[in-house]
Amino acid sequence: MAAVDKPDNLVEFLENSLARRPDRPLFGTKNEQGVYEWLTYRQFGRRVDELRAGLAGLGVGRGDAVGIIANNRTEWAIAAYATYGLGGRFVPMYESELPRIWEYIVADSAIKVLFVSKPEILQKVSDFPQKIPNLAHLVLVEGTGPGSMAALEETGRLHPVKAIHPGPDEIAGLIYTSGTTGEPKGVLLSHKNCTSNSMAGVSMYPELTEEDVSLSILPWAHSYGQTAELNAMIYLGGSIGFIENVKTVVQDMALVRPTWLIAVPRVFNRIYNGLWEKMNEEGGIARKLFVMGVEAGKRRRELKAAGRSDLLTELKFKIADKVVFAKIRQKMGGRLKGAMSGSAAMNVEIAHFFFDVGIPIYDCYGMTETSPAVAMNASFAYRLGSVGRAIENVRIVIDSSAVEEGAADGEIVVYGPNVMKGYHNKPDKTREVMTPDGGIRTGDRGRLDADGYLYITGRIKEQFKLENGKFVFPAALEEEISLVPWVQNVLIFGENRPFTIALVVPDFLMVERHAEKNGISGDIRQLIENADIQAMITEEILKILRGRFGGYEIPKKFLYLTEGFTSENGMLTQTLKLKRRVVLEKYRDRIEALYI
Repeated sequence: MAAVDKPDNLVEFLENSLARRPDRPLFGTKNEQGVYEWLTYRQFGRRVDELRAGLAGLGVGRGDAVGIIANNRTEWAIAAYATYGLGGRFVPMYESELPRIWEYIVADSAIKVLFVSKPEILQKVSDFPQKIPNLAHLVLVEGTGPGSMAALEETGRLHPVKAIHPGPDEIAGLIYTSGTTGEPKGVLLSHKNCTSNSMAGVSMYPELTEEDVSLSILPWAHSYGQTAELNAMIYLGGSIGFIENVKTVVQDMALVRPTWLIAVPRVFNRIYNGLWEKMNEEGGIARKLFVMGVEAGKRRRELKAAGRSDLLTELKFKIADKVVFAKIRQKMGGRLKGAMSGSAAMNVEIAHFFFDVGIPIYDCYGMTETSPAVAMNASFAYRLGSVGRAIENVRIVIDSSAVEEGAADGEIVVYGPNVMKGYHNKPDKTREVMTPDGGIRTGDRGRLDADGYLYITGRIKEQFKLENGKFVFPAALEEEISLVPWVQNVLIFGENRPFTIALVVPDFLMVERHAEKNGISGDIRQLIENADIQAMITEEILKILRGRFGGYEIPKKFLYLTEGFTSENGMLTQTLKLKRRVVLEKYRDRIEALYI
């Protein structure tokens, strides 16, 4: 299909949008006064041209690696597109990553020029050039003095260099995997990997136009944020506003007024739980109308599925929509057409809720190694509970030979222009996942229904077997338990044991609020160790699991933790995935005690 062929490089993505809408806004950043200032496509293109020339002056050319340690910001995108225009490889890293991981990535990818966002980070990497032979230059994004990005752009302004158009199979960048096990792997993504994936994604939502605006929440250091937001919006000719930080998302949403959101289930779960918490606090008529709307929405769906309708149900829903749901939409900017969700499966109940509110959330599936999108629910073809159908030019095969005999599912194997070129400097790891005929083994379990919709059933490496021989898929249990407002994070364990247990990190703020309201004294550690509070949270967890999971799957014992799972303490990846081995090793003795 022509869409896969042209444009076949990211340089053309930008050039095409520049030609179409040079004076339209591209990036919005909140200033110190709390007002968003917007950079146009023309202004962005000019800065890309200048930085590209500046990088060329530092010796960056075809095949060279340029890295950045920064959160999402305009300069991140300028550095990326300047690198693409030289035929270079762009290598992003998280600001919150451990310095030893930065050092590993810089050395492994042979980064020649490294951009860093802040002086504090510059200090942490100041000795990298002495330790890493390939690293020739450190460039500070903020500031204007020598060694700054501004100075490099000024140099480039005086010595312009024309952009090249890389070939479709040339490497656009390396995305380093989260590293839930072992050291990170550098995923080699070509220009065609990236362009075909962005264009296929955009085609799933024909309602999107160059007038659309997203609020940037997901990190671009991950392929999901890069492909689904940055590259897709530039291809579309749309606009992107940056959140100030995670605590200001709601406020920023009201200012940017996005028409489209790209996020992960955790974001939508928090919004959902926050709405219920607010309604429960308010009580009275507001809560009654909210509950009425939720129940009416559910009843409408049931009637529709049966080919029926009910006047009273419709009336109740319309009242709730006008009085309550409209206010929710307004709080989220008032213009949202919908949202994409990836990284983990959406809870069906929550997905239904947002559809009823008038903000449809379309569940998608992919992985870094597939650029990342594999399957997506489209606005014109979706099935809640699934992660959609294969995107354009991508084929999904379910390999039942990779799982236990008699299973109704199998390992998901993917074919298409989205499949990576391999792992950088790791041919053995590449061979482990690539099939002889060019597919990639995802390590995920799934099934396809008769209409081609994909359902994720677990992860092969994370499933475990109990003493009785029955298989447990911990991710499914963890996703459900995470919906309990009292729970911040959870890990399910039970491999080769008689029953499963749950390691639970409570929501510390909710626990403190509960204690204050009920006159329970003590610091947060004492509160979490309080038997009554533990019993209350346990019952809430069991309530959501009963009837949804088999008795053998439901945890028999609970371990409540006073330390959260974070990327800083090494228990979560930068994309908030559990590092199971790290957590289990830390709490090994306490886990063993539960089985005595």
